[in-house]
Amino acid sequence: MKLSRKIEKLFSFDVLQSFREHVCRRTHPLNAQRFLDRLDPAAWRQLHKLYPPRPDAINRFDDAAYWMTINVERAQDLWLDRSPPLRILDLGCGAGYFLYLCQSLGHEGLGLDTPDEPLFHGTTALLNVRRTISRIDPGIPLPDLGEKFDLVTAHRVCFHRADRLGSNNLNEWTPADWKFFINDIRTRFLKPEGRLLLDFNPRLDGSSFFTPELRACFLTEGARLFRSKALLATYSNRRPRFKQTWKFAT
Repeated sequence: MKLSRKIEKLFSFDVLQSFREHVCRRTHPLNAQRFLDRLDPAAWRQLHKLYPPRPDAINRFDDAAYWMTINVERAQDLWLDRSPPLRILDLGCGAGYFLYLCQSLGHEGLGLDTPDEPLFHGTTALLNVRRTISRIDPGIPLPDLGEKFDLVTAHRVCFHRADRLGSNNLNEWTPADWKFFINDIRTRFLKPEGRLLLDFNPRLDGSSFFTPELRACFLTEGARLFRSKALLATYSNRRPRFKQTWKFAT
């Protein structure tokens, strides 16, 4: 890599934002052990027995210590440890750690996920996380949840991968599919000052989820793009903020 490219990368916006995240976490520390101590060790040992490790499992979602640490950082980056109580919807909530942490910080949460992973039935029950069972399919509105939210999140997003096209290719949502999804969230699930956070996995080759076409699509929708994340406001002409320590009256 050329020296000029190295210097450009060193002082890129993403690197500066990443540095800022780490500084904010250090200046407002949040200890994951505090939330682990509230869990029942005997109940988690029983969970291990009911759902033993599978050879094809990539991540052990019953590893509470690991996932609590990950989700503490997610909460800190959204300033959820410093904001007034919010109503939060977590899409693809999985084992429920993020919502458990949010509830422990004084927020109200609801998850949405498929019934495909039996382990998640056990973890969400132990963590006392409410969830709705539903798929997220392209061009199809999400089920009516009867309420609107201050924050809608989706971490390690994979619902946009419809199926595989060979060993190294995936049939993904098109920009039109993403526009439909974002509009559905904005018009039916977000409060006027709400936020939508989407955090994506890298591609199979290690590259960013945001291809030039998808980057243009999200920017057109008013998104702030930061590394693997897209943050959107309820209205495309408003700039969303990771730091939001106030709450508008509704």
